[in-house]
Amino acid sequence: MADVLVCVKRVPDFSGEVLLSDDAQSADARYVGHTLSNHDLCAVETAVQLAAATGGSATVLTVGSPDAVEQLRTALGVGCTAATLVEADPVTLGPADVAREVAAVVADHESRGSAYDLVLLGNDAADSGDFQVGIRLAKLLGRPVVTGVQTVTLDGDRATLVSDVAEGRETYRVPTPAVVTVLEGGVEPRYPTITGRMKAKKIPVEERALSAEPVGSGRVRLRLPAAQAEHSTLLGEGPEAAPAVVDLLQQLGVAR
Repeated sequence: MADVLVCVKRVPDFSGEVLLSDDAQSADARYVGHTLSNHDLCAVETAVQLAAATGGSATVLTVGSPDAVEQLRTALGVGCTAATLVEADPVTLGPADVAREVAAVVADHESRGSAYDLVLLGNDAADSGDFQVGIRLAKLLGRPVVTGVQTVTLDGDRATLVSDVAEGRETYRVPTPAVVTVLEGGVEPRYPTITGRMKAKKIPVEERALSAEPVGSGRVRLRLPAAQAEHSTLLGEGPEAAPAVVDLLQQLGVAR
């Protein structure tokens, strides 16, 4: 039986141009909705699958504003059975703050008899690009950590963690309890059905205050990458363009 804690973050749902706040400290979400990143959705799906396969439980946690309950309900709607909100202004938080608060929740839940075999997180924050929380959390908890994982399986007190990389496939086997950051691509996240959403509304959300004053991110500012110039080449018109097309396909290695 595996009890899994999955940590998520409420982020802007950008489908087009990304805007920054006036102080360049965060993404400007005034004109868009909010969602969970693909990494977080895959982490939630992994937690739910592990809990179902082992007869365990999946608890979802977020550190953020009260509005983030919406994202907790999304996770509850696809199979998580408990939720915790650590209420805070997300703009004031840095990775060290988030890791500290998650560690505090883990310690408190363990003191009440709810120990977690795995703590899962999305591989990175979709809005700020932070990759630090999982590693900082593992250090605070004194647990092994593997990042960029796509699939997770459990066999007793050991976890097998697999990730596809440019050089091939990496497999890690670590003892539990452990911390894992999940990269999208290994599982297909599900989305809440109407029935799932109705059930999620009935599940109480544990609300907690910060355990300490935030130290912040130390971030100077965020910068958007420069727009990539687009260009096109006219190969010709009509049948006369065929030789140029063949030459191009050969250069790309898709034709001989």
